[in-house]
Amino acid sequence: EPTVRTELMEQIPPIAIFLQESRPKFPTAFFEYLMPIVVRYLTDVNNQVRKAGQEALLILLEQDLVAQSDIENKVCPILLDLSAPDSDDEYKVEAVNIICKMASMLSRTTVEHMLLPRFCELCSDGKLFQVRKICAANFGDICNAVGQEATERLLIPKFFELCSDSVWGMRKACAECFMAVSYTTSPEVRRSKLSPLFISLISDTCRWVRQAAFQSLGPFISTFANPSSAGLYIREDGTLSIRPSTQDVNSNSCQPSNNITLMSSSTNA
Repeated sequence: EPTVRTELMEQIPPIAIFLQESRPKFPTAFFEYLMPIVVRYLTDVNNQVRKAGQEALLILLEQDLVAQSDIENKVCPILLDLSAPDSDDEYKVEAVNIICKMASMLSRTTVEHMLLPRFCELCSDGKLFQVRKICAANFGDICNAVGQEATERLLIPKFFELCSDSVWGMRKACAECFMAVSYTTSPEVRRSKLSPLFISLISDTCRWVRQAAFQSLGPFISTFANPSSAGLYIREDGTLSIRPSTQDVNSNSCQPSNNITLMSSSTNA
């Protein structure tokens, strides 16, 4: 019964945590028994079971309970199969969604070598706009996961494609994550490539795209600031923050300091 398998998936993370805490008694139980179940349920015929398996996998990755070898040899190959061009539409949408979510939890090398090529392919998926929209919505997170060099070499060309997509929802998603993408690039790329691209979004024919671009204007401008003098930096949760100056830190004033947090365009408010 699918409900039994779904309930089972929900119990996997707490069992895995228990096994990790009791590892001397159960050194290989998780890798031999539980991890194969999680991987198998990612391709289950029932969508609720698959969803429970995906959620369990993300919890396990977040808790750092999955070995690097299992990630590279078991998890990534399954996701690459599910997101292949000839894969079932429903499976492909789910796979690209979990690829984007798990990117921030994996090592930069794993993401760049195993997942980034497929992500770039999915950005140009002409069959399913839902796939392209997921890529656009998570573009900033992928850039942050792979760093500046891979972003400028592989991702920026795909970002240009998505920013000119015929579906306005795609262009709107790009406008919303523009600051996160800009923050990952060099000042030269920011000035020569991203600035003209942003102007095209702020002049878009669709009012929803223009509105999203105007909301991202301030955060995008902030990426041009020198962090050492302006104190602007991006937190791990994707929010733009301002470090208090030394003068503020040393002062005894009871007034609030400039610990201002601005919601990033890539954060779902």
